[in-house]
Amino acid sequence: MITDMTKGNPSKVLISFTLPMLLSIVFQQMYNMADSIIAGKVLGVDALAAVGASYPITMIFMAVATGMNVGCSVVISQFFGAGRKEDTKTAIYTSMISSAVLSAILTVLGLVFIKPLISVLQTPKDIFSDCESYLAIYIAGLVFLFLYNICTGIFTALGDSKTPLRFLIASSVANIILDLVLVKRLGVPGVAWATFICQGVAAVCSVFVLALRLKKIETQKAYPKFSAFMLKKISMVSIPSILQQSFVSVGNLFIQGLVNSFSSAVIAGYAAAIKLNTFAVTTFTALGSSMSNFCAQNMGARNIDRIKKGYRVAIVMLLVISAIFSAVFLIFKSTLVEFFMDKSDVTLFESALKTGIMFITIVSPFYFVVALKVATDGLLRGAGNMIAFMTSTFSDLILRVILSYIFVPFFKDTGIWLSWPIGWIISTAVSLGFYFSGKWKNINLTK
Repeated sequence: MITDMTKGNPSKVLISFTLPMLLSIVFQQMYNMADSIIAGKVLGVDALAAVGASYPITMIFMAVATGMNVGCSVVISQFFGAGRKEDTKTAIYTSMISSAVLSAILTVLGLVFIKPLISVLQTPKDIFSDCESYLAIYIAGLVFLFLYNICTGIFTALGDSKTPLRFLIASSVANIILDLVLVKRLGVPGVAWATFICQGVAAVCSVFVLALRLKKIETQKAYPKFSAFMLKKISMVSIPSILQQSFVSVGNLFIQGLVNSFSSAVIAGYAAAIKLNTFAVTTFTALGSSMSNFCAQNMGARNIDRIKKGYRVAIVMLLVISAIFSAVFLIFKSTLVEFFMDKSDVTLFESALKTGIMFITIVSPFYFVVALKVATDGLLRGAGNMIAFMTSTFSDLILRVILSYIFVPFFKDTGIWLSWPIGWIISTAVSLGFYFSGKWKNINLTK
């Protein structure tokens, strides 16, 4: 259902819009974790390490898809909030076409450079082959990844967070079932094939439903299906978003390379812990995305006071959610990390478990900091203030990477985990500084 977020009680509108997005993230992360859990339980710790070592590379492609999603969503939201239906439809079709072209280019480049990327990460020889097979299948399905993400961004830009949730629930359940079936027969590549198939079906269905939904938006005059002007507007937000997301992923590649310089046990422990951490942070990000869409629609309507009210609601919601994650992770950290692992090799298992527990113990108490940053970044992004948004993110990333390499000689692998909270604290301060400066209020992407 299309929702105009420029009307109604800001708290009720934002909460109603956010809850389906939070559930979407829960299901998305559940099937992402299912890949690692099933690989680790059925095939062993080496399989878990292979999937984990592939993760930073898959995140590069996800970063580009997410960046496109953000750029399209912000622009579409602002035109929709301004009541300009023809421009809204032009922005939607331009987003779809440009996304399809970009995904095709990245598929070719990804397949060509798989081995060099895996080698740069110092991936151990005992998991190199499985890592390569997993990535080849994943990259072959990039067109589905991009189409699904763009459709999700369009739905949320129009105030509809329930349709993406329905697709994601169906896809997640199917993905877990296929994981269980295909991993036993195909090994690690079975994990990738399960994602390929489910993501493909979800993408095709999303495009079909979106086409039906667009017919319901009545326009008074003809409009172009592709516009260079609109592509420029989308690029103004998408390119910084892609760069921001990509730099984060490249930073994660450096960190993964550092992790890979240790044993397979450390890699496996990190693979389990980072899945849990990503689950939490991505849940926060979902609410940040809600704030972006809420802010963008209201920026189009030039309703600044309403944006501030929504921002306060988002902060309260995020602080509550972050407290829950911190408590659960700290109380059940051993059980949660252990859930990813096979116990057949006791020595390897104990070492990997110790690594995962240490990561969670150091990082999870600082989730409230991430919550505050995500709410603020969501507002800045929705307003179209991409310089502020990127600066905040880069300060976090650069610090985490640099501090990881500085701390490792003194604290070994624990030094990597220590860099997380420090980066979060400083980048949150930067983000809040941009918000209180008030410059975001003067941006208007619909001109």
